[in-house]
Amino acid sequence: MNKFLKILPAISLLYLVACHAKTNNSTVNNVKNNRTTMNDSNIKRDTATFAGGCFWCIETTMARLKGVDTVISGYTGGKTKDPTYREVCTGYTGHAEAVQIIYDPALVDYNTLLTVFFTMHDPTTLNRQGNDVGTQYRSAIFYNSQEQKELAEAFIQKLTADKIFENPIVTEVQPLGVYYNAEDYHQDYYNLNREENSYCTAVIDPKVSKLRKTFSHLLITSD
Repeated sequence: MNKFLKILPAISLLYLVACHAKTNNSTVNNVKNNRTTMNDSNIKRDTATFAGGCFWCIETTMARLKGVDTVISGYTGGKTKDPTYREVCTGYTGHAEAVQIIYDPALVDYNTLLTVFFTMHDPTTLNRQGNDVGTQYRSAIFYNSQEQKELAEAFIQKLTADKIFENPIVTEVQPLGVYYNAEDYHQDYYNLNREENSYCTAVIDPKVSKLRKTFSHLLITSD
């Protein structure tokens, strides 16, 4: 981790360009905004879409960043229309468990989101994060613009060149297709189910602790 942190200033200088991906309004239906009103037309927002294991984990960490308005768990990258959670869990839909991050680029840029993303999951394990195994748990970046594509590819090239990870990075970089919202009970899952679900305490709690320790300056609160 220390080696990773040493390159962050260099990465930030290299990829300072802000991204201008359009928000897909269909993905925010029935999802409560975590930070500010989405109707404020004076605030520009962009969208980033990542996959890296269980979407509960990524949603939890990304939602705690300053400048992030909403994180929506869902499915993308496959061919099955309107997939259900049970269908995605079979691994046969082609979809990955993913999150859409709606954020204010004036407060947090795409490069910072990439930095947190690559720190909070293992991008070197193919179709697996810990005990979560299957193509639905693959590491992937679904870009919303050519600019995001170039930023993501350059970021991975930099991590590889600097040998930040012992094993090769297997993160896919591909265009975002149709994004399907996950069922309502998956949204804000950690905050609503931490006490009742042992997965939250065993798997997500350590990630939250790591986030606090590594990126305390980026967090909206210390909770």
